Amino acid sequence: MDRKEFIEYIFETYGVQDEYPWESAPSYAVFRHKDNRKWFAVIMNISKDKLGLPDRESADVVNLKCDPILIGSLRNEKGIFPAYHMSKTKWISVLIDGSVDDDKLKWLVDISFDLTAQKQKKKNAMNK
Repeated sequence: MDRKEFIEYIFETYGVQDEYPWESAPSYAVFRHKDNRKWFAVIMNISKDKLGLPDRESADVVNLKCDPILIGSLRNEKGIFPAYHMSKTKWISVLIDGSVDDDKLKWLVDISFDLTAQKQKKKNAMNK
């Protein structure tokens, strides 16, 4: 999946448009929940060496929130790294270049979407 396909997937799945909030980084896109405005995905174009790779070539990556329990094992997989420019305990960076299987990338987006969704209030047992 490339950047364009990724953006289309998010729009088709969640009905969310990409936003470009930074004039200094016009290619950086943010995807937010409509209700609570929390980010669930951020696409950036960065130098691969910022991910710890030996190459300075530019690459599209997406930062996704993730369950901390999964992060350690996910980081051992090709194309998945500690988050660039975000909390490394709760976020991961994923290359959007086909190195991560499309279904796995979609699953990771789903996790991020769920983790950043507005929390549902629990009904009080006395209100039944």
